[in-house]
Amino acid sequence: MTDIIQVLPDNIANQIAAGEVISRPASAVKELLENAVDAGATHIQLIVADAGKSLIQVIDNGKGMSATDARLCFERHATSKINKIDDLFHIKTMGFRGEALASIAAVAQVVLKTKRASDELGTYIEIENSVVKLQEPVAMEQGTSIAMKNLFFSVPARRNFLKSNASEMRHIIDEFIRVAMAFPAIFFSLTHNGQQVFHLESGSLKQRIAQLLGNQYNAKLVAVNERTDYMNIAGFVGKPETAKKTRGDQYFFVNNRFIKSAYLNHAVLTAFDSLLPKDSFPTYVLFIEVDPAVVDVNVHPTKQEIKFEDEKLIYAFVQAAVKHALAQFSIAPSLDFSLSADIQQLDAVAKPFTARDQQITSGGRLYQSFTQAHQAHKIEGAAKSELKSWPSFFTPPTTDVLTTNSTASTNFEFETPQQLPFEVVPNTTYLQVRNTYVVVPVKDGLAIVHQQLAHERVLYEKYSTAIHEKALATQRSLFPETLHVNAQDANLLTELLPELHKIGYMIEPFGHQAFVIQGIPADVQSGNERHAIELLLEQFKHFSSDVKFSKREKLIRCMARQQAIKADQTLSHQEMEQLIQQLLHCKVPNVTPTGAPTFTVFNEAYLDRLFGR
Repeated sequence: MTDIIQVLPDNIANQIAAGEVISRPASAVKELLENAVDAGATHIQLIVADAGKSLIQVIDNGKGMSATDARLCFERHATSKINKIDDLFHIKTMGFRGEALASIAAVAQVVLKTKRASDELGTYIEIENSVVKLQEPVAMEQGTSIAMKNLFFSVPARRNFLKSNASEMRHIIDEFIRVAMAFPAIFFSLTHNGQQVFHLESGSLKQRIAQLLGNQYNAKLVAVNERTDYMNIAGFVGKPETAKKTRGDQYFFVNNRFIKSAYLNHAVLTAFDSLLPKDSFPTYVLFIEVDPAVVDVNVHPTKQEIKFEDEKLIYAFVQAAVKHALAQFSIAPSLDFSLSADIQQLDAVAKPFTARDQQITSGGRLYQSFTQAHQAHKIEGAAKSELKSWPSFFTPPTTDVLTTNSTASTNFEFETPQQLPFEVVPNTTYLQVRNTYVVVPVKDGLAIVHQQLAHERVLYEKYSTAIHEKALATQRSLFPETLHVNAQDANLLTELLPELHKIGYMIEPFGHQAFVIQGIPADVQSGNERHAIELLLEQFKHFSSDVKFSKREKLIRCMARQQAIKADQTLSHQEMEQLIQQLLHCKVPNVTPTGAPTFTVFNEAYLDRLFGR
């Protein structure tokens, strides 16, 4: 028997490792920008072509590298950040594992130019498939320029998994924003296909937030600044009016490293308790500074997930800091425990509480009602016999009530009902309850229809037909509206324009990050076009992170949810009748696209039984 285990060649091992570190162009952008920051640069340029597929180049004025270091930096796990195991627990730089450049060199053609201030000439290196093709001196200014071309040229299968240019560019912008947000004192610029997307002069954090997220935040930010011996927290939270219906502009940084943490996000959300409408999410940019020894940043390949030594303490501190900031700016109520002069003059406050007074007080009924078994929070256990019949009270009938199947399905458009789910009594009168439910007399009983969910199903099938089969009509606007969006949304909207046109929107690019809304679907009420598109973009960006849908499916569902009539909206009898007829003609009338029931039918036998008949 011959031996079968062998050590992989370096170029293959590097490509496998690159799969974890460099999964798409944005991954390389993150690593290269962080290297430039670690090099002490004050001026960083990012140049991208074809959403990073053809070119990603980062130029900085950092300290540069010697000729030996320039060659060694492409070796696996070659790093200047760690010398001994103890250094892992005191990391203050962005990168430290020495794997980024090795991974990049394994999947792209790389050109590096670098020079230190003390050197007369710099170093020029060309690498392809982890192999150095050329190394020679070069005349240049201090700093480093690294360009990676033709990403995944050596692994075409991985290149085929990349998304459209607009989609990949959105990810690049996301990574650029996260690094640029963390270092407002550094100049950053981003150029894509020769067009400048960002030009960020150095300044304060508040200025950087406005530059990246939009000038609308300039006067709507509340400063957060709390310092303790254990940790510090600084940054800004948006006032309640900046909240969005989806998770929008939310950024957490720990020691200037962007992180994702649902746990800390919940801390901020609870700090806004009662200040935000239901299902709204606050805006925040918060920086946590802690001793690196109490944080493990090496638990995930991208370092975006970290582990705290004491998560509960961090949670409590973040929550308290945000609450305090909101209270200071009179946004959240705060309790004043200081006593006014009038109260201080009362006998109960001014005179001493003697032993005799204590004895009289402790014997009173008021005192007794708050002690021992009479405490307000104490509830005596009820006899089991009293609770025996409770489960049956909450158990729905199983035989006489015709309930809908709420199991979610992603292929509704391919299903066809065998028969109508219920038959409406002719010439009947509809009843609207709480401006949300439509009560419909049907043959052998009655149906209760949720107007918003029912309309969502109707619109879903309508928009699905428009995108996949026949486009909807467009009504041109008499006064076209101009829509200005940030760089992320500009890329997303550009990507969605063909599908939006099929649904009935006529939107055209109009210069840098601007669009003109020339027309809207014929059955959509005019006058709110700009807000509708902004909301649609927000919903699309953060639509279902758990389930993978196609771009078209996401758009259809977002449009249906946005345009559906809402609960607590009064409908005329004609509108109710039209909604019921449209629902009954749907291919799958009984559930929404997400699986929620649109109606429930109660038959006559069940109704009789309710009244003991």
